[in-house]
Amino acid sequence: MEDRTAMTKILDDLSLHTLKDSYYAEKQVLEALPNMARAAQSDEGKARFPQNCEEVQVQIELLEQVFELIGKPARGKTCEAIQGILAEREHIMEDFKGSPALDAGLISSAQAVEHYEIARYGTLIAWTKQLGIKNAVPLLQATVAEEEATDKKLTQLAQTQANANGQSPKAA
Repeated sequence: MEDRTAMTKILDDLSLHTLKDSYYAEKQVLEALPNMARAAQSDEGKARFPQNCEEVQVQIELLEQVFELIGKPARGKTCEAIQGILAEREHIMEDFKGSPALDAGLISSAQAVEHYEIARYGTLIAWTKQLGIKNAVPLLQATVAEEEATDKKLTQLAQTQANANGQSPKAA
């Protein structure tokens, strides 16, 4: 019995750590999106990133509800993974400024964020189920569904516009 209690405590701690990591990541992404909107060259890209801001704000609010459900303050913990993804985005913005490939690079960076978040929320859903925090599951499921929908919108934007616009003209 003690082993089960100890394992639950460890999983509970790990789940809280991951929740804080996700909260930090969402806050960092919210801060980064306006720069991406300004950097985007296409009208579609300039419109897509502000829409993401609204979606991220809702995701932050859902995470705050999860913190409230577990009786913990909503606090982030530095997430080196998201810092790396956002640093890569900065390099793309610098290296491809004015390039027809910039929007494709911005979308790929945004999708890297989405894929990271989808993985984290999927893990949190599994852990909250295992820990019996049933009220948190629908909040996390709503968040992962929103992340997946955003990823699909970004894929569509990339496939219909940004990737083709970013190609180099073929030599004659």
